[in-house]
Order: sequence, then C-alpha cells, then structure tokens
Amino acid sequence: YGKNTIKFLRLHREGKQHFVKEVEVCAHLRLTSPQEYLEGNNSLVIPTDTIKNIVLVLAKKNGIQSLEQFAIDICNHFMTTFCQVAYVKTYVQEVPWQRLHEDGVPHIHSFICVPDGIRFCEAEQCRNGPLIVFAGIKDLKLMKTTQSGFEGFYKNEHTTLPERHDRILCGELFCKWSYGECKDFDFNCIWKKIRECILEAFAGPPDCGEYSPSYQKTVNCIQMLVLSRVSQVQVIEVVLNNTFYNIVDMKNLGLTNDKEVLVPVEAPYGSCACTLGRKKFFEA
Repeated sequence: YGKNTIKFLRLHREGKQHFVKEVEVCAHLRLTSPQEYLEGNNSLVIPTDTIKNIVLVLAKKNGIQSLEQFAIDICNHFMTTFCQVAYVKTYVQEVPWQRLHEDGVPHIHSFICVPDGIRFCEAEQCRNGPLIVFAGIKDLKLMKTTQSGFEGFYKNEHTTLPERHDRILCGELFCKWSYGECKDFDFNCIWKKIRECILEAFAGPPDCGEYSPSYQKTVNCIQMLVLSRVSQVQVIEVVLNNTFYNIVDMKNLGLTNDKEVLVPVEAPYGSCACTLGRKKFFEA
C-alpha cells in the first residue's frame, strides 16, 4: 500500500539565481505482517498521509540533487525509521522545466516547460536486501523524415502493406535501464549521456543521417550504443510506439503530392519492444 501522485515543486535559491525541480512521487510499502488485511489490526500501518508528509519533509531537508538520489533517500528513510517495513518502492518523475534563455543569456529565475521527454526513476529495497535503482525517459517523441524503410518482410494472402525504401520514421520512446549494484554515481551526468546516445542512435550523423531498415533495428541500435558507452548500465529496455503517416492523395485537386502533405494514422499503431543486457548480469 502507499501514496500515489505526491506532487510538489522544490525551489532552491543561490543568491539571485533560482533552481527548480517539480516532481511526482509514488511511495509504496509492504509491512512485515499482513494483520491489517487479515485481522483489521492497524497498529503497524503507517498512514498514507504520513507517507506523503515524509516525502515533503525529505524534499525540504535534503533537496533533490537528482531524482535517483531522492528516491534512494526515501527508501533509506523508511527502512531505517520503521522496523515494521519489509519492502519499499519509490517512483519519481520530473516535470521538464528548463531555464529560459534570452538572447543566449540564462535567466536567473524564469523557466519554460519543454516536452522533450520526461525523466523518471525507481528505487526499491527489501529489508536485508540490496538497493536496486532504475532510471529512464518516457514520452520522448522522435521523428526523421527520410533514411528509413521497411522491405523484405514476410508476406501472405493477408499482406496489403507495400514495401517502402523511403518513409518517415516517427514514434514515442520509452526507455528504462538498471544500474545493477548501486554505487556513488553521478546520476544526472549518466542520464544526460544516455539521452544523447538515444538521439544519436535514432538520427545518425547530422549531415547525412543513418538508414534504418526497421523500427526493431533502431531500438537495438539505441540499446547497443548505450551499453557500449555507459558502463554503469547493466540492462536496458526500450519501447518504441510507432506513428505512421499516409500521403494525402491530391489527384482530384489537380496536384501532385510528392510526400509533402501527410496525415498521421492515429490507430491502430505499431509497437516494438526489446530488453537487452550484459551477459555477466544475467549470469549473476
């Protein structure tokens, strides 16, 4: 049981310059005894309102150095404060506020909400067990208008899809990774590096791009690049929900539409998912 959707803004001031973190937290506990379920005995139950207040107090006292560290702080607090807690799991996601720039100059106290992917993390721990930390990015919408195709696929009497060697590749990406044994990591730096890997693997070189033969191959390229460059990541899951675009037929309007006007196909949509990890992690 626990408390969902604990939303708050943490404002930090350094002189005239302000820093903000707006987050949403879910914190769930499992107690050492199920007596509140079986017997109606609430003597061990930590009220969900108390859970909410603890999260807010930790934000006030510790600040939010990184989402991952804040999730770790929450886990540590419940494990060290309440002997009746057998398991704790915390989910934290961030509202994507970015500092506003005017003519290239960063503003000291103004921000803009930029929907370029939502950062999130999870931390969970059993009593006398290891602390496990996951992090990720979701709702990251990506598109490239060429250097993508889909050819040579299996066909039978139900196949109506034509082969394409030049199409728009567009989708909404969800990516989640595991750090394995949690050490003193610079979580902010790692998250930014992984995001850069995602964008690079999706788009290819800026002057020419890189051909994608399928959504599946793009997913794998993202995972392989992250694992090759970020040694702290042990397992990475990527889900790419596809958005397809159809070319508008303008012949009746007396126009030739050479892939200049397209409409998105809202539903149904495709989805590709894969989980990839280091061999040593799975062997362990």
